[in-house]
Amino acid sequence: MCGIVGYVGQQDALDVVLGGLRRLEYRGYDSAGVAILSPQGELAVERKAGKLANLEKELLERTLPGGLGIGHTRWATHGAPTDRNAHPHRDCSGAVAVVHNGTIENFEVLVAGLVARGHQRTSDTDTEAVAHLVEERYAGDLAVAVRSVCKDLEGSFVLVVAHRDHPDLVVAARRNLPLVVGLGDGENFLGSDVTAFIAHTREARVVDQDQIVELRRGGVTITDLDGVVVEGE
Repeated sequence: MCGIVGYVGQQDALDVVLGGLRRLEYRGYDSAGVAILSPQGELAVERKAGKLANLEKELLERTLPGGLGIGHTRWATHGAPTDRNAHPHRDCSGAVAVVHNGTIENFEVLVAGLVARGHQRTSDTDTEAVAHLVEERYAGDLAVAVRSVCKDLEGSFVLVVAHRDHPDLVVAARRNLPLVVGLGDGENFLGSDVTAFIAHTREARVVDQDQIVELRRGGVTITDLDGVVVEGE
């Protein structure tokens, strides 16, 4: 079990994400990490093994401005609880960052294909495969890429994905594990449960099975795996 947070809005994303992770730390305390997209388009990642306090101490040395962020507290499944296995995970180019709760049962087959196609692994996790698959399938539309990847995944998962080319978009996917959207005014949230964003909004929407969320400052769009809109604001 892991804890996941996502945010797009006008507040300092790092503060919002860390606040959500503090409230979700009961879901995992082997490691923690964040990815923040700066106004200049830099997707900065910081992650640390151990409790969230270790990450917060590390972040005292860095400034990570931005209004978009994702975060993760980990209970290790695939890969030991080390810095290199902490989330978020990235693709070869550094354009994609992914956090993940769950287990991708066919990850070994996926990884073998990725390595054969020239991708370099930097962790022992199943999650990293998702970052590389998104990298391969991304052609300008992040939600399309995530939907395509999800169709090839077996298991139970919540995925939250950020891309440096999209300063106003976080894409998430859910299968068999909980994911909740928090609706704000000029800002929106994602969390493993409502405690992740309860300090900011009491309006929430539960994401259903095999749905894809497109989270933006101005609203939320939810589709099925074929891209059919089931809810939009």
